[in-house]
Amino acid sequence: MTDVVIIGSGMGGATLAAALAPTGARITILERGHQIPDDAPARDPWRIYVNSAFRSDETWLDEAGRPFEPGNYYNVGGNTKLYGGVLIRCRAEDFEEQQHAGGLSPAWPFRYDELAPWYDRAEQLYQVRGDASSDATEPPHGQPYPYPPIPDEPAVAEVRARLERVGVRPFTLPLGVDLNRWLAGGATGWDGYPDTRCGKMDAETCGLAEALRHETVELITGAEVTGLALGADNKRIGEVIYRKDGEEHRLRPALVALCAGAVQSAALLLRSGIANSSDQAGRCFMNHNATAMIAIDPRFRNDAVYQKTWGINAWYHSDGAGGPPLGNVQLLGRVTPDILKTQVPRLPMPLARWVSGHAIDLYLISEDLPDPESRVVLNGGKVQLLWRRSNMAAHAGLVAKTKETMKKAGFPIVLSRLFDGRVPSHQCGTVRMGDDPQNSVIDPQCRSWDHPNLFVADAGALPTSAAVNPSLTVAALALRAAETIKKEIAA
Repeated sequence: MTDVVIIGSGMGGATLAAALAPTGARITILERGHQIPDDAPARDPWRIYVNSAFRSDETWLDEAGRPFEPGNYYNVGGNTKLYGGVLIRCRAEDFEEQQHAGGLSPAWPFRYDELAPWYDRAEQLYQVRGDASSDATEPPHGQPYPYPPIPDEPAVAEVRARLERVGVRPFTLPLGVDLNRWLAGGATGWDGYPDTRCGKMDAETCGLAEALRHETVELITGAEVTGLALGADNKRIGEVIYRKDGEEHRLRPALVALCAGAVQSAALLLRSGIANSSDQAGRCFMNHNATAMIAIDPRFRNDAVYQKTWGINAWYHSDGAGGPPLGNVQLLGRVTPDILKTQVPRLPMPLARWVSGHAIDLYLISEDLPDPESRVVLNGGKVQLLWRRSNMAAHAGLVAKTKETMKKAGFPIVLSRLFDGRVPSHQCGTVRMGDDPQNSVIDPQCRSWDHPNLFVADAGALPTSAAVNPSLTVAALALRAAETIKKEIAA
């Protein structure tokens, strides 16, 4: 018997489990993937980027119906196992209606102040290292970060100083990484590298570890949920159906929390034919407009190992000249010669070594605006992604502004590449929350409008994408939703 079934062990599911575990409720977490083993090739870029050692063999369909391999991962801990560890809050303004170059970003059903205490708790749970005073756009905190920031390496500090000399002040990224433990496992960065429980603060090592300290919490791996069935009242979720080792199993919990990720959560609702009286399930898919940038200076020597310690929010609220917002810039994890070669196979290795040794690597993010026609659908039982990019004028402006700034800072060669739809750049929005059941799937407490015992606590719930990494916001939403679920458990 189980009281609560949580589908997915990523940031939403693991955090929710950690919050509910002290209630004594019997909680079952269903994860379709498995734990990444200790002896996995976790520091080998060729196995990560070329041989896809950690991706599933799943394929989705693009808008034209052509199959492609999505860059998603199914592991205990979900996509956080390979994330960059950036645990940043949405800005207070992201919760308000904002006009962008590409259209309107709607307001959330509540303001920043409502989520702020849950951000505080999420930062404690995920042991964030940071300095809130370093960013002029940082919203108010109820308490400081639990740990001081991860220091810049000398080469990275030099670039920060160069930018400050040309009038741009980088801020210190809030990170969920125990640096000493991470580097003890190998001299690499953590961005894009899978964690084998050696220093990254992710859904497995923090949220799930906390939940599994309680004997009433059970994790079942290799359990792919195939459907949700209504009970006798045709209103509440009566059964969770999953397959494990080729056999079908059914659970009959009192409450169900769907935390499978924006795409898979929407697909499961569509496949089950539930929670969609508004016809909004799967709609408003958002995927950050993202660009990788390499700024090269032959005089600069980059001997950094991990690199990813600062970002730029100078153009987050406007373009710097009174125009609409552009977005966020942050360092990528170190693009080593091997990584560069995997991405540009024709590049001779000696040239890859030269470029890597004289470059700084950046990641540029602009907000993707919600559009009901940008959506996840099912086509012959397969996931089809109909992504309609938006707000690309703002992203082009961010790329241009960053290139101009890097050249002023002494990097005469600046190269960039826009990520395509195969790269999951913070997917969200498909099971969006709202205060009107006619145009949203869940209410402001993350409860389904249609089914009182169904909650969604993953990035699918986000009404807007903002222009920052969503992991901490997902964790804060899960902690907040847990308060409503606790009342249900106690009733």
